[in-house]
Amino acid sequence: MNVFRALKSRNFRLFFAGQSISFLGSWIQKTAVCWLVYRLTNSALLLGITSFVSLIPSLVLSPFAGSYIDRHNRYRIMIVTQVIAMLQAAALAIMLLCRVYNVPAIIMLTLIQGIINAFDVTCRQSMILEMVTDKNDLPNAIALNSTVGNIARIAGPALAGIILSTFGEDVCFLGNFLSYIPVMISLFLMRPAPQPVIITENSIWTELKEGFQYVAADKHLASLLLMLAASSLFVMPFNTLMPVFAKDLFNGNATTFSWFESAAGLGAVFATVYMAQLKGEKDMIRIMITASLIFGGSLLLLAYATWLPAALLFMTFSGIGMMAQTSSINTYIQTHAHPKMRARVISYYIMAYQGMIPVGSLVTGIVAQYAGPRLTVCMAGIIGLVAIYIFARSYGINIRRYAWLHK
Repeated sequence: MNVFRALKSRNFRLFFAGQSISFLGSWIQKTAVCWLVYRLTNSALLLGITSFVSLIPSLVLSPFAGSYIDRHNRYRIMIVTQVIAMLQAAALAIMLLCRVYNVPAIIMLTLIQGIINAFDVTCRQSMILEMVTDKNDLPNAIALNSTVGNIARIAGPALAGIILSTFGEDVCFLGNFLSYIPVMISLFLMRPAPQPVIITENSIWTELKEGFQYVAADKHLASLLLMLAASSLFVMPFNTLMPVFAKDLFNGNATTFSWFESAAGLGAVFATVYMAQLKGEKDMIRIMITASLIFGGSLLLLAYATWLPAALLFMTFSGIGMMAQTSSINTYIQTHAHPKMRARVISYYIMAYQGMIPVGSLVTGIVAQYAGPRLTVCMAGIIGLVAIYIFARSYGINIRRYAWLHK
């Protein structure tokens, strides 16, 4: 099938298989951590802090990670990051199996995972092109990689809800640890083509500067990254408040919370299936604008939904908009960045995406503590719509017609 054409590349097929299981374990753990922290503290602020420490390393370390990865063997770096991540998952599982419910320790281990991810995500993203034999299949590979992550986003929280209510948080963390085993197997079975390692006398700080200058000089790359940063800072962190929606606004439990996460994941799968069918370099700007309108609009509706099925429906549309927005920007960057600058440009993508979310999560938690969760999500939707309007105007685009009618 056309939608799976990138899987004909052996290395990408192995990578895809390993990540499918790993992503499932990661979402089970993420759901369990959020629920556990809120169950123990009943604090929206601490929820924001937990999200903050999980992703803030991406803001601080991603540019450094991109320069480091450009100078070293990506395949070896990916193996090292996965081994360290496996050890971190083991530490968290052991702590919970021993019934040590220490919120500062959980937050500290979450911070360690964030540091690992700052290198691992940049490395994996920059390796996708190398794993695909036919470079025309790159958009498909990116979409498939996103698809498997979002299928896990559906199944992971749903499974976590069952495990949480039946066995407890410790089994969720143990499951994440075990999910790294197939990842390691798939990595060792891969046969990566020899990649020339860039030998340079420049310091890593010089290369950081070169990466920034390259991005700043390209109007399209710079404006897309700025748009992504605004969305990550002010809009995407709405998800931090879903435990509050589930527990307090809809009088639910861990299973209810898992429904919200799964609904967003379902929407993201719809978006990635669409993206996976695209060939070559379609108009990613048009797709991004349309997705951003869907994202912002769905949050306005979600903010004041009082009927649970309606709230889950709007959550699904938020997943569609968010996934299509980030995937279209990622595809544009992957297909337009110069090969020797790719990891550095991707590091700025990670910085704008995952790096801004923790700051936004912290702000979201603080605002929700005083303004309430509904008004906070409503403001996120308004900011998202204003941001895409400003972006479109900077391109001289009539946003009312362009998103749907532009050919």
